[in-house]
Amino acid sequence: MATLLLALAVVSTGLYAGFFVIFQTGIMPALATLTDEQFVPAMRRINEKVPRGAFMLSFLGSLGFPLAVLFVPVDGRTATDRWLVVAALVCAFVGHLITSAGNVPLNNALAAAENSPRAARDVRAAFEGKWNALHLVRTLFALAAFVLMVCAATA
Repeated sequence: MATLLLALAVVSTGLYAGFFVIFQTGIMPALATLTDEQFVPAMRRINEKVPRGAFMLSFLGSLGFPLAVLFVPVDGRTATDRWLVVAALVCAFVGHLITSAGNVPLNNALAAAENSPRAARDVRAAFEGKWNALHLVRTLFALAAFVLMVCAATA
């Protein structure tokens, strides 16, 4: 059971970090090339579709599986192994706080904003820079959580 939970912790943190890296390096740069009138509805559609199925599994799993790893006894687990998992969990938690307190409210404001071509420039200006800055930070925390889980699994 402990090995399975550790594997699930590594996979879920890796999928979560990978999703964010793809957004950081591919999706957001592609969206940045759109006009304001194209960007706003595109980002709205993305925000509607992302928080489902596989994303939610990795989102919740990147916290739940490392937490479970801490509470399942394992013969031979060292203090270093345990601290690596704790550090991964802290990184994942901070990333989730950034998502919940920063990115999600921006997504909600974008969804509620006026839906007209005239307003698109102001809506985008209020959203894109802040969202990208928060996303970069949460991406770094997600990557750190993944690396720490891999280190814990291979220690």
